[in-house]
Amino acid sequence: MTATDFDAVREYDDDQFTAVEVFRSDRIKVVCGYFEPEQFIPVHTPGSDVAIHVQSGTGVIRDGDTEQAVEPGDVVVVEADTDRGVKADADSRLEALLVTAPPPTDAEHEPVRKGLKKGKFDP
Repeated sequence: MTATDFDAVREYDDDQFTAVEVFRSDRIKVVCGYFEPEQFIPVHTPGSDVAIHVQSGTGVIRDGDTEQAVEPGDVVVVEADTDRGVKADADSRLEALLVTAPPPTDAEHEPVRKGLKKGKFDP
């Protein structure tokens, strides 16, 4: 069994969001995501489903052409092959649990790396 809590693994980075991997198998990936205000996971389109549970803070989650405002307790699921991204609001840190199945490939995360390098949420 794998068990943790947000306080035990909390880690922030001034430059970009932090993803602390809690568990990974060939079927699922679980991370705790920590975002300073306005930090983000750039919009990308992997071939996996993702469920996001907001632990604290506020922000938006992109699901296709829709941006869903989120707050603590919200759960958002974005289906595979759909544009998606996560962004903290300008005045709030955001902490969220992200469960992805199956785990995205390294190639599918290339748009994330490029978006972070360019500082763009929506490439």
